[in-house]
Amino acid sequence: MRSFEEREKGFEAEFKRNQELAFRVTARRNRLFGLWAAQKLELPTDQHETYARTVVEADFEKPGDGDVIEKVRSDLSAKGIVLTEPQLRTELDRHAVEAKRQLMEK
Repeated sequence: MRSFEEREKGFEAEFKRNQELAFRVTARRNRLFGLWAAQKLELPTDQHETYARTVVEADFEKPGDGDVIEKVRSDLSAKGIVLTEPQLRTELDRHAVEAKRQLMEK
């Protein structure tokens, strides 16, 4: 019985670690995506981090990635830069890979 409880605790700890990692990857991905968008928007360099934070915060509005995509799409569109949702999702996916790589190197 004791080994079953130990295994259960081990699975719970692993689940918790995986959830935390997923959250950190998503937050870093959104930050990197925001930095990319800030460059596209031709914002001054000192405003890139501030803009990236707004992208990270946009992810807390609704479940899924739609809120992040919509925020960046509308900001780009306001500047006359038209990118489709699939193009933005591709860029978001590219930044997800980079975010995971960065976190795994730590």
